Amino acid sequence: MSVIVTDSGFSADDWELPILALNDAYGGVGIDLASSSDPLELAGRLPDVPLIRVDFPSFADGRGFTIARQLRLMGFDGRLRARGALIADQFAMARRSGFDEIEISDEMAERQPESHWLFRADWKAHDYQARLRG
Repeated sequence: MSVIVTDSGFSADDWELPILALNDAYGGVGIDLASSSDPLELAGRLPDVPLIRVDFPSFADGRGFTIARQLRLMGFDGRLRARGALIADQFAMARRSGFDEIEISDEMAERQPESHWLFRADWKAHDYQARLRG
């Protein structure tokens, strides 16, 4: 199983439709993107995609943040989910780059409980630029 992390904390996954690999996906289902994917492969398809899940194979692999930003700049306004080896310290960066939620394993949720993620949920107020303006 997995846990979904949002600004409100932990919740169960409420996504009920399939999430398929990019090459197998069709309109109305979620799409899984590897961290090595080029978001431009989705050009023209974004209005038909309700959810995109971007894989983070390692907490040290930041390509997913770039993918999220590119998707948002391309006009994607559906649910954008990060999945994989993210840690609570990366929550603010994930939200700033465009992710709506993070999918973590039950094991990660035990190692980094909800309080660790909620501590970073005020991601709009504590960014570098806000501190400079402050």
